[in-house]
Amino acid sequence: MPNVRPLNSEKYEISKHRFLELYHFCMQYPEWKEELKYITDTVKSIQITDMPTSHNYKDQTAELAERRARLSKKCEIIEQTAIEADAELYPWILEGVTQEYVTYRYLKTSKHIPCGKDMYYNRRRKFYYLLSKKI
Repeated sequence: MPNVRPLNSEKYEISKHRFLELYHFCMQYPEWKEELKYITDTVKSIQITDMPTSHNYKDQTAELAERRARLSKKCEIIEQTAIEADAELYPWILEGVTQEYVTYRYLKTSKHIPCGKDMYYNRRRKFYYLLSKKI
């Protein structure tokens, strides 16, 4: 894990471990987006064996739809919280909270974030504060 400092627990009412929970929740965002993009097939091949099997039928389509709905909801929570933290800076906030090793310096030099370091980190702290209230 990169060197990520937890928030001031007295100011934001988020303990070190709660912050780490939120941080790791956000770090799963790229995995969820990838799964939503590529995992769409419910067709499973039938395994033919000599062993008798029970007929435990599962509705693979319904299971996939439920999984996709859960993942979509989690992604939406992160995206909406980034917008609430700052509607103008949300693309940079979203990248900063969902990608490891994304620093302000990287966002400034490579992604041309249109604000100063203090403002960015203030909005990022606000993001985690808002997210903590939601989940």
